[in-house]
Order: sequence, then C-alpha cells, then structure tokens
Amino acid sequence: MKLIYAIVRKEDGNLVTEELTRSGFSVTRIASTGGFLRRGNMTLMIVTEPERVDEAVRIIKKECGERRQVVFENPYPGAAGAAGTVFSGAEVPLPVDTGGATIFVVEVERFERV
Repeated sequence: MKLIYAIVRKEDGNLVTEELTRSGFSVTRIASTGGFLRRGNMTLMIVTEPERVDEAVRIIKKECGERRQVVFENPYPGAAGAAGTVFSGAEVPLPVDTGGATIFVVEVERFERV
C-alpha cells in the first residue's frame, strides 16, 4: 500500500476531496497552515494500492492547478514619516503564483481498518 500526503490550499481542498472520493479513494483531511502567504492549507491523506497512485496524483493536479493571484502589500510598513509619524503608505498590488500542491508518496508498512 502507498500513502499519499497532499498539501493543498484550503480553497481547493473540498474540490479535490470530492473528486478523489468520486473516483473511489478514501481521504482524510487535516487543516494546516503555512507557506509563502501564510494562508490556510489542507493536508490530505490517501491510502491506496500502488497502481492507483498516478490516478490520484492526476486528480490532485487537475483540481489544484497553479494560478496567479494578486495580494496587496504595504511596501513601507512602519516607516517613519515627517515629524516622526508612521507612514502607512498605500498598499501595492503584488501578483504571486498560488495554487498547486505539495505531494509526498510513501510506502505503508502496515494498514488496518478497525
């Protein structure tokens, strides 16, 4: 048996889970946080036969495709302005690539359903 860990964006988690379940995979979801934008993630755990790993990975890739997102950043956070005031500045749109998934496939030494 193989265990697939897929770390996906929280926004993609439900779609990925639905597609995997529709295709006959059992999925356990765990909420997690991290990454460049410190946004919510979802870690999916899927146990499957070795011959179905590629199928599961294809589904994950299809539902978590990379895309460009615009985030707004303050280029001068906390910078001192005239007379010691803090310059808040306007937030500047910053395009970043988001989406995608981080996938680990590991060997399962023992698997039981109780």
